[in-house]
Amino acid sequence: MIELEGVPELVDPVMVAAFEGWNDAGDAASAAVAHLDKEWKGEVFAALDAEDYYDFQVNRPTVWLDGGVRKITWPTTRLSVVRVGGDKPRDLVLVRGIEPSMRWRSFCNELLGFAHELGVELVVILGALLGDTPHTRPVPVSGVTSDADLARTMDLEETKYEGPTGIVGILQEACTHAGVPAVSLWAAVPHYVSQPPNPKATLALLNRLEDLIDLRIPLGELAEDSRAWQLGVDQLAAEDSEVAEYVQSLEEARDTAELPEASGEAIAREFERYLRRRDGGGPPGGPAGHATDSGDTASYLRDTPSERTRPPRPQRPDAGTETPGGTGDTDTSSDSGDDSSEDSPE
Repeated sequence: MIELEGVPELVDPVMVAAFEGWNDAGDAASAAVAHLDKEWKGEVFAALDAEDYYDFQVNRPTVWLDGGVRKITWPTTRLSVVRVGGDKPRDLVLVRGIEPSMRWRSFCNELLGFAHELGVELVVILGALLGDTPHTRPVPVSGVTSDADLARTMDLEETKYEGPTGIVGILQEACTHAGVPAVSLWAAVPHYVSQPPNPKATLALLNRLEDLIDLRIPLGELAEDSRAWQLGVDQLAAEDSEVAEYVQSLEEARDTAELPEASGEAIAREFERYLRRRDGGGPPGGPAGHATDSGDTASYLRDTPSERTRPPRPQRPDAGTETPGGTGDTDTSSDSGDDSSEDSPE
């Protein structure tokens, strides 16, 4: 039994989780939870025992000085609570850590124990993956769930993914088996600009989360950081004709695939999102996901897995056809608010 002391009764709590590592391309997901914790001044109330879940040769502890006294910070997963007031108060339980090295089932059971004790009504897990998506377009964010009923009521995709999975997929399945509603939100990060940070993908995840839980999220300087990041990548790409040509081919593939989405329904959905943010004093730069942290070196333009400095050129699609999204795990044809038609690597 997990006993919680000093945690007040929460109002309609939602647990939002993100984990560094395989599920966190460009650090986009972990940065999103860190942003929520910073903006709403989260109070840490629990940390999982690092000895139980982490290999310290893989995720090493760090030593630091505090007033001349040496201290050690151990890699772990921490939980904090943020109290959100306003007309529709809703509290968040933030889970931020590193993908565990071992005992994943026990790890998930411990998190679900906290969720049960706090009365969590919904678990939202954030992730990010590398994909064949241009940095010049809105970041595709797909929302998936294993719960068919939840997929219908929240307009999400029911996951059909089969293959290697990370802690995001394991935690979502653990929630499903425990009867806790759970959703995963995945942002597609351009594979040729995979080095963190990626504030544009972080912003897209927060915008999608905002729509999902109907909660106004203060975005701070994220919109401006996103624009600066995109301008930096634009400049780096312009200096290399081969990369510029590759980005153009991705843009053409994306635009061709999105032609059927330029419908009245899609336009109305994006306009409603814009009005909500404008009426609530939203960030400069317009609708969610369209705003563009700043890049600094040419190492951005590199494919991380193979350290290629030149990405492969995809075949240009015929008009009206769709191209596979990302690394085969997500569909880049969706916009920052739409769900992908393919599954993410859960």
